[in-house]
Amino acid sequence: MKIIIAGAGAVGTHLAQLLSKDDHDIVVIDESQDKTDMLTESGNYDLMTINLPPTSIAALKEAGVQHAQLFIAVTPDESRNLNCCMLAHTLGAKKTVARVDNAEYVQQQYIDMFRNMGIDSLIYPEMLASQEIIEGLHHSWVRQYWEIHDGALIMMGIKLRDTAKILDIPLRELCPPDAPYHIVTIKRDDSTIIPGGNDMLRLGDIAYFVTTRKHATLIRQLVGKEEYPDVKNVMVMGGGRISVQMAHNKPDWISMRIVEQSEERCLQLNDLLENDDIVVIHGDGRDTGTLVDEGIRKCQAFAALTPETETNILACLAAKRLGVRKTVALVENMDYVNMAEKLDIGTIINKKVIAASHIYQMMLDADVTTMKSLTIANADVAEFVALEGSLITQHPIREQHLPKGVALGGLIRDRIGMPINGSTIVQPGDSVVVFAIDGQVKKMDRFFRKPEGSIISKIFN
Repeated sequence: MKIIIAGAGAVGTHLAQLLSKDDHDIVVIDESQDKTDMLTESGNYDLMTINLPPTSIAALKEAGVQHAQLFIAVTPDESRNLNCCMLAHTLGAKKTVARVDNAEYVQQQYIDMFRNMGIDSLIYPEMLASQEIIEGLHHSWVRQYWEIHDGALIMMGIKLRDTAKILDIPLRELCPPDAPYHIVTIKRDDSTIIPGGNDMLRLGDIAYFVTTRKHATLIRQLVGKEEYPDVKNVMVMGGGRISVQMAHNKPDWISMRIVEQSEERCLQLNDLLENDDIVVIHGDGRDTGTLVDEGIRKCQAFAALTPETETNILACLAAKRLGVRKTVALVENMDYVNMAEKLDIGTIINKKVIAASHIYQMMLDADVTTMKSLTIANADVAEFVALEGSLITQHPIREQHLPKGVALGGLIRDRIGMPINGSTIVQPGDSVVVFAIDGQVKKMDRFFRKPEGSIISKIFN
């Protein structure tokens, strides 16, 4: 697949590195040679770079936009992203995606308008990040939580403490064929494991479970997290766009206090957020005295969402020392993700990974409904729809010879979620949740596509 990425910033670089592993024809356009040099020197990535403005018609033609199946605009400038997507569409790109900073643009009522302009999809990373944080606040005992098909299946990433009842037991005993849950991935130190029956959970692991909503309480008991309080009061450090989206979309039963260092931004937030459950505080969230004075000891959750990764990590450590059980840190520097996990920060949010998850699903040939990357673990989660006559529907799972590094977490049939075991036969129309490490998710295309081959036309037309 030919993919053109406009913008060699943080998101563009992360996408280019991710997609180049799948043998795509990648071209990155950015006028800054320093940025493109950093990209090409950062690893052995098979891609081409062009040092011209992405709004240049000559640059787009040089990149081969007329042959591009996908054009992705992720420069820091929203207007530039929209403009170069419109140009790319007019010059022949099959599908275009633009990163935006305006929440109004991603509203459902404007989708057709932007498509008529030649922009197929809009990505607003701050809104996606806020949705992940709010989902985590609903379940304070979980590091990562994802509902599939309105909760027909749920995925939970949980840190295992010494209160867990499932440590040091082979998974073949923990997860027999009739178990209502499946342990699909384990993050242990710096390694990500797709476990087999002989593997065991260890103290300090982050275990990823797939189950149905009615069995979430059972999982909570197994991991020994019953004592975690429900979140009713949350304190947020930093009044940026993610915080604003959180305030707009939080449930009514959560009260929110935003600590912002800039007096001017505090005034803006007071105008933006007219809600009795939201209090804007002018102060320095790095100062533990300020946090105590503003009631952090009465909060069940703390989110550090400033642009500074180091500040966010240190603030979460301080909040934990002050007794907060649930902490969330915005970690924009990928080099700090593993460090933050080793420091036991809590939930880690990275906008680059979130944006890449939404864009990466567009690379897949099969009918993929959703795609998610696990920030902490080196794993992707994809939801594939089994097509009539596809390979996955022909034999039980145990006879499928799935690629190494892949696990099937569960399936949804007629809106009902159910676990998968070796004797399961997937039926056409089933939605199957696939976990994969090391980019192996791409190899699952052939199991779900139609026998006659790729259905790229379904995605790109």
